[in-house]
Amino acid sequence: MKLFDTHTHYNDEAFNEDREEIIQKIYEAGIENTVAVGDNVENSKKVVELAKTYEYIYAAVGIHPSEISENEKEIDKQILEIKEIVKNNKKIVAIGEIGLDNHWEKDKKEIQKYAFLEQIKLANELNLPIVIHSRDAIMETIEILNGKIIPNKKGILHCCQLNKDLVKTGLEAGLYISFAGAITYKSSKNANEIIKMVPNDRILIETDCPYLSPEPKRGQRNDSRNVKYIAEKIAKVKEMPVEEIAKITYENAKRIYEIQ
Repeated sequence: MKLFDTHTHYNDEAFNEDREEIIQKIYEAGIENTVAVGDNVENSKKVVELAKTYEYIYAAVGIHPSEISENEKEIDKQILEIKEIVKNNKKIVAIGEIGLDNHWEKDKKEIQKYAFLEQIKLANELNLPIVIHSRDAIMETIEILNGKIIPNKKGILHCCQLNKDLVKTGLEAGLYISFAGAITYKSSKNANEIIKMVPNDRILIETDCPYLSPEPKRGQRNDSRNVKYIAEKIAKVKEMPVEEIAKITYENAKRIYEIQ
């Protein structure tokens, strides 16, 4: 069973002691491809190096809302640095993760919106999809998705919050919906309803590792081998074989990231 983990952080310090070993193990476990995602300029450089080193790893580069500068000029400088990283690198498949976070950064709402919109413009200039982070910012994210600056290559609502209005807006905007470990938690009472909302040709799976380990691995360091539990949950809800969900999400990932 081939699986595609669409969102990982193998540059994270949680993997410093055994990064090479884990990356080899995930491939042996049937993870055919994964996208390592940057959250600032330096980490974006690191995920690009991972993508260069491992054939089955691709990279997304961008500035997470928790990593943006305090003023527009500094953000513009950061974005220029991201643009420079992308130049002539075919292993970079998206701009991300970018977006809004009112959980950790609720005092920086306006500057977050500026950085989000400017990175959407960058993605359009570079002809790349975007990977969207939205946490406790549902209405603001919906506002931007319904605005004038839209991602030409569409993109992904990563680790999508289980909110019907956000998912509906994302689907109407042409985005793919990516599910992570949260859908396996007993506390995610509306997970089944949200999973059923997403058509098969727009659904993706991810670990967001080393974070958000799914049941039955909750509380442990996460890695791509656990993406199978996300596929199993979706298969159960949609009453389909898990092998079919694996195939569908694999093909969807290759389509949005334009991987041959």
